[in-house]
Amino acid sequence: MAGVDHKSHDMGLHAEQLKGRTQQRFFSASEEENFTYSWAFDVDPAKSAEIDALDMETTDVNLKIRALMEDGHGTITIKNPRARHGVGVGILNRANINFEGSLGYFGCGLIDGPNVRISGRVGWSCAENMMAGTVVIEGNAGSTFGAAIRGGDLVCKGDVGSRTGIDQKGGTIIVGGRTGAFSGFMMQRGRMVICGNAGKNLGDSMYDGTIYVGGEVEDLGVDCVPGEMTEIDLKWLTSKLALYDVSPACGVENMKKFVSGKQLWNYDNLEPSEKKLIL
Repeated sequence: MAGVDHKSHDMGLHAEQLKGRTQQRFFSASEEENFTYSWAFDVDPAKSAEIDALDMETTDVNLKIRALMEDGHGTITIKNPRARHGVGVGILNRANINFEGSLGYFGCGLIDGPNVRISGRVGWSCAENMMAGTVVIEGNAGSTFGAAIRGGDLVCKGDVGSRTGIDQKGGTIIVGGRTGAFSGFMMQRGRMVICGNAGKNLGDSMYDGTIYVGGEVEDLGVDCVPGEMTEIDLKWLTSKLALYDVSPACGVENMKKFVSGKQLWNYDNLEPSEKKLIL
């Protein structure tokens, strides 16, 4: 093992510093067939169906959604979800999914493409590992909202719990109200918009990405620093928030911007005293 470690040092692997390599991908119209999965169902948004989940098990609800999409239904309404856990997960298809009620833990996780609207509340880890599409919650949300999200728009019009957007890797998270402690923890890419107040340790250990806050911030986490608002920021915020009919009480023009201080990018090169300050 010692020999392997010595060889890696000789190759200069330990001297290489991360330079914020982009994960952004660009597509052309000629690659349209790659925008969706080859086995995705061909659905018609005008073809609608309803599911009454009152006496159904979670697995049966998810299988029924899949069966309806396979039959070409592009708009599906689920009534009486009754805060079940793990509902609406793993949908890798373009479709309109409407939940009339509240969801429990891990609702709408691992999705890639659908447009989801939830009329009630959601529990912990809603839309975790979301890849694309939209999820809009009319009520409040629990902790770890949008954990490890990679793309799409995730919107909660109410308040959310702690650790919102933990390990966010892309996409946009919008909170119409307040968010709890450690929001943006270990953020890597993407944007987070908080219209209300933010709890303790905002953006703690964030590597990259941008956080906008309309209210007060209790305090900033390690390596999260104020950024400079630009005209591009204001235009983007105005257009994005208008899509979902949410806005900060102070107005977009008075929102605050926070970014990574990038001290952690070169952690191995810091002096011991500097590392203590970060940790």
